[in-house]
Amino acid sequence: MSNYDYDLIVIGAGPAGESAAMNAAKHESSVAIIIPREEVGGACTHQGTIPSKALRAAVNAHVRFNANPMVKHIKTAQKIRYTDLIDNLSSVIKKQVKMRSKFYLRNDVNIIEGSASFVDPHTLCVQHIDGSQVSVTSKKILIATGSRPYQPKEVDFNHSRVYDSDSILSMRHNPRKIIIYGAGVIGCEYASIFSGLGIKVDLVNTRDRLLEFLDDEISDALSYHLMAQGVIIRHREEFEKVEANEKHVTMHLHSGKRISADAMLWSNGRTGNTDLLNLTSAGLTANHRGQLDVNEEYRTQAEHIFAAGDVIGWPALASAAYNQGSAAVTGARGDDNFKQVDDVPTGIYTLPEISSVGKTERELTDAKIPYEVGRAFFKDTARGQISGQKEGMLKILFHIDTFELLGIHCFGAEATEIIHIGQAILKQDNDGNDLRYFVNTTFNYPTMAEAYRIAALNGLNRLGF
Repeated sequence: MSNYDYDLIVIGAGPAGESAAMNAAKHESSVAIIIPREEVGGACTHQGTIPSKALRAAVNAHVRFNANPMVKHIKTAQKIRYTDLIDNLSSVIKKQVKMRSKFYLRNDVNIIEGSASFVDPHTLCVQHIDGSQVSVTSKKILIATGSRPYQPKEVDFNHSRVYDSDSILSMRHNPRKIIIYGAGVIGCEYASIFSGLGIKVDLVNTRDRLLEFLDDEISDALSYHLMAQGVIIRHREEFEKVEANEKHVTMHLHSGKRISADAMLWSNGRTGNTDLLNLTSAGLTANHRGQLDVNEEYRTQAEHIFAAGDVIGWPALASAAYNQGSAAVTGARGDDNFKQVDDVPTGIYTLPEISSVGKTERELTDAKIPYEVGRAFFKDTARGQISGQKEGMLKILFHIDTFELLGIHCFGAEATEIIHIGQAILKQDNDGNDLRYFVNTTFNYPTMAEAYRIAALNGLNRLGF
């Protein structure tokens, strides 16, 4: 008989925590999950992925409506306010919470509400919302506490016009102009959202180009599109100080520039939520970003304590976090089906979307791998012309001798959906990974998936086929 209250305790109910709890419960383990709020879903459901993507979907629908030639005869300008969109986010959050709550109920996972901290390597103290406390023990523990926006001390985030990527979802005024500091994934997504609403955007990028991890051509396409929407992109800039008053925010840059706007969104970095866990009592330490180091099996420095999701850093995506949590539990029980999550497609929800998997042109060139490129521009596809989604392209990188797919990059409508067709072929072993699959396979017509056939033919034509 076990001396512990549970076989597994999970701290955090985001994608990593939820998948870990479900995996363990389905393999007859007693499981509890500790959540800091009254509802499951974690920051992903309440503050991050779900509300921001719901916001983005609403803005996208607004942009498409105004661009539709069938409504151009309407005399009155069709404008929507940011606060109107925010008020509608609660409905999708409620649906997510209701659905996920059923998962825990169906699998007999005990939900403990409160903040967790270690008492010793196997014991956690949970402080409930009402101030009471309870101690629980577990044979194994998984930390899936996620992350939060990094907030430098020099910036007053209590000011009503200064926001981070969490608080921006509760902004109660409608700015005419906004400064976004940090041009990573979150910064670029919000730059396209705000510009889609007709709000002027100053996007301050601390690096040489946008999203340097992307294929150069895709990064350039994003820059061009944002600028076409009226976004001013300021590369290689660092902030010196931020001043805010009742009417506006002014950002002073090291270059001497001063930028003023009605509001500011700080989107430069995230911090792991480990500061309240009392990690030293479990023999653990976090790095300077509040993140935990794990091995290939998601084990921390303590053999029985695992970590997954944003709290371990890269790639910090909900999709990866879900698989990491499940993988950690699979490995913890010694299951041969364990697989490290090491090949994750990039999904960036700008307007339009960006998604990629595999190598970039720069990586292949540096590695001296002989490759060729096949492209399909959405404006040349029948579905793109019918739907009006003509911006963007699908780009396939393949080996010139073996026709093996090496990288797939997509910029345009539904890119995060389209990418998975190529991902499925790229992941095939032996002869299954072959560019010619797209030429020899019949695709529904007209569809966006047909872009794979067009891109494959384009690439083969470059080789003289």
